[in-house]
Parts: sequence; structure tokens; C-alpha cells
Amino acid sequence: MKTAATELFGIDLPIFAFSHCRDVVAAVCRSGGMGVLGAVSHTPEQLEIDLDWIEAQVGTRPYGVDLIVPAQYAGSDSGGLSMAEIRAQLPAEHLAFVDDILRRYGVPELEGGTSAVGVREEPEPGGAIFSANRAEPQLEIALAHRTALVVNALGPPTPHMVQRAKEAGRKVGALAGAAKHAARHVEAGVDLVVAQGSEAGGHTGEIGTMVLVPEIVDAVGSTPVLGAGGIGRGRQMAAAMALGAQGVWCGSVWLTTEEAETHPVVKEKFLHATSADTVRSRSRTGKPARQLKTAWTDEWEAPGNPKPLGMPFQPVLVNAALQRIDRAAYRKGSGAEQLANYFVGQVVGTMNQVRPAADVVYQMVEEFIETVQSLSGLLES
Repeated sequence: MKTAATELFGIDLPIFAFSHCRDVVAAVCRSGGMGVLGAVSHTPEQLEIDLDWIEAQVGTRPYGVDLIVPAQYAGSDSGGLSMAEIRAQLPAEHLAFVDDILRRYGVPELEGGTSAVGVREEPEPGGAIFSANRAEPQLEIALAHRTALVVNALGPPTPHMVQRAKEAGRKVGALAGAAKHAARHVEAGVDLVVAQGSEAGGHTGEIGTMVLVPEIVDAVGSTPVLGAGGIGRGRQMAAAMALGAQGVWCGSVWLTTEEAETHPVVKEKFLHATSADTVRSRSRTGKPARQLKTAWTDEWEAPGNPKPLGMPFQPVLVNAALQRIDRAAYRKGSGAEQLANYFVGQVVGTMNQVRPAADVVYQMVEEFIETVQSLSGLLES
């Protein structure tokens, strides 16, 4: 299947799989698509290990790495605040609220303890999450490996990121939720734009995929566009490409595959969720991110409760709490089980079966072919 996106990387299928799980990345690469490892939560040491493992699994096949350096966040002018500076600025009201959630739902402390406000005191390896300080060593590690694509998931990639990637002969991509954002990405020097509609899991804008993809295709000229948001089947892939996309970027659909390291309680929730069971919430990262609607998101939306802080304060505020929730959620019937959630898009309504990632790829291609043939038949008639 030849498109501008497959030609750019020498792959067989225009299916790009974003996943935090290295096993998913490798499985999709081996199936003819291109896996992209979400590295935002990786320490430099973890990223080294995972990229070495992926390269051992995929041979010479290309793969990508996704980083997050938001265009604007507190302290962005200097690369990000230190963890000590961030913690010192966390409002007492929010600290008390997080502790109150954990108390009311009976979530025990992590081994080793936490501070009185639920925030772990040890330094964050590599700097605060969602910051340039955090992404810089990740970028250098990615470029020291055979990474073919480096993607910035929030805003245009920094001039430094583009320069370093181009010097190393790598391609650069960026996600966009509006045509004007896509135009900025092209001006910044990207080789690929991911048009991510509001249906998608994780950080999204407010424009749906059906409207967004053709707007971005028209805005970026010859730069290849991948359609994203609500895409997990061949019919959806065909729709995105009919709108002008040169391929698709899928994330949520891999969360219920056999290879996915999704928390078992959360995976079970995904398998039984409908497409109406997600919500765009700032409760995990400080920016609107689509995730499974649970007691956690309800608490942050309830009238009278504190509203989420901005990035990077919110993730620092809630990181230890989310770790405690995930640990405690293994106990069936616990309050933590009610709170447990994760990023996922509206396509979760069709993610009701555990399958190998390769099967997802092959079935997507089969349905894509059937759909295109059906449409061709309409013209013939």
C-alpha cells in the first residue's frame, strides 16, 4: 500500500501505532506498520533499555519515539521549573483535596511512604514531566538509536528538536488539533503532521476528526498528514484517507491488545466501556486529555471541589496519588478500583476483545480493502 507516509519511511502499511508499551511498538513494526513509543514517562535509563529491546525485535524496520514538550507551561521560558519549585507552589487546598480523595476511597500509602500531602519527596529523574528539561535527554537517547521518527505530542517541536533530528537524518512529526496549529508545525520544519480529532485519547482539541483532517490537509500543502482520533478499524482508516490523509495514527486501539501493559482493572473497564464513557479532563496532566470517565474524573468535575491546576503543577500534584490508586486497584471491590482510569479515546466502545496487536493490524487492512472495493463498486454502478 503506497502513500506519501509509507514512502517517507519505507514501510508497507500506512498504520502508525502510538503506544507506551514496547511490545506493541515491536508487534506493529513486524506487521508492516510503524510503532511509535510514547516516552513521556520514561526515565533516561528506561528509555535506553526499551529502545535497545525494540531494535533487537524489529531488526532494520523503522520505528518512532513520541516526546511531550508543550508550547506553553509554567517555567517554559527556562526549560521548566525544578521539582522543588513546583512543589513549593502547590496550593494547600489542592494538596488537601487529593489527600481527601485517597482517604474517602480507602487508598493505602505506597511502600516507602509519601509526604503528608500525598506527594512523593524524592527528585523526579530527568526533571519534571512535560518539560523541556525532561525531554532533552530523551531526545538525545532517541537520536543515539535508530529512531526514524521523533514526534512532539503537544505543540510545535522546538527549534532545537528539529535541528538535532535533522542533523541526525531523522524525520520530525507533530500532533495538531487545529489547522492553524498544523501550519505552525510546518513552519517549524516538521516532515509529518498528525491531525488528531477530539475523539482521540490523551491530549486533544475540540474539533472532530471528520472536520479536522481535510482542514489540515488543505492547510499544510505537500506535507503528509495522518488522520487520528476515533480510528481503530478499516472503515475508519478508509474514511481518514478519503479525507486526504496519507495514513492513520492509532493509539487507543492497542490498549486492549495482548501485548499491552494496561493495568488489568483498567483494561477490563475498557473492554466493557461504551463510546460515551470517556471525558476530556484536566485532572491527570493539567491540559484537556480524553480519558475513561471514573470516580477520579467525577471528583475533579464536582461543583465546589478545586479545579485542576495547569501543567506541570497538576501531574506533580497527582502523580503519587495515581500510583497509589493503581497499586490498590488490584484489590477487587476496593475504592481504588472506582478511581482507576487511563487515557483512551471514544473508539473504546469497539475495543471489546483482547487480540494480538498483529491481528488488529491485519483486520484493519482487510476491512480497509473491503471498504474501498465497496466504494469502487458504487462508481461502477
